[in-house]
Amino acid sequence: MDTPRVIEGDLQARDLRFVILASRFNEFVVEALVRGALDTLRRHGASDKQIDIVRVPGAYDMPLVARRLALGRRYDAIIAVGAVIRGQTSHYEHVAGECAAGLSRVSAETGVPVAFGVLTTENTEQAIDRAGGKAGNKGSDAAASALELVNLLRRLEA
Repeated sequence: MDTPRVIEGDLQARDLRFVILASRFNEFVVEALVRGALDTLRRHGASDKQIDIVRVPGAYDMPLVARRLALGRRYDAIIAVGAVIRGQTSHYEHVAGECAAGLSRVSAETGVPVAFGVLTTENTEQAIDRAGGKAGNKGSDAAASALELVNLLRRLEA
């Protein structure tokens, strides 16, 4: 009996170019996400020459810059990392929602993978846990997703 053909991406950086799009707001958390993303890319064969880091003021600003980066066609994938931590106002919902929707739209409209490593947490403790603490490092997870997506898209084009 035949088995279905499986097409998936791998985690090899090869000749790929990446940009880590990092928010400066909540920088004490975001820097751990950047380190996690860098570590993952390097462990899978990327050299520092294949990686750029672009910093924006906050998560709300990420979609605009991600779109510009994607349209420039210099990068194979964008790894967005940031931290939106709930406060006592509805500001959190607006920022988190617009950031997520905007980054998703950039990816869909340009065909350039935008990996979502933007934390949306209830408190600082949860953010720290997801930036290298008990819950792993979501920057590292986003970098792995970017690697896999780029390689999958290349296989689908072949």
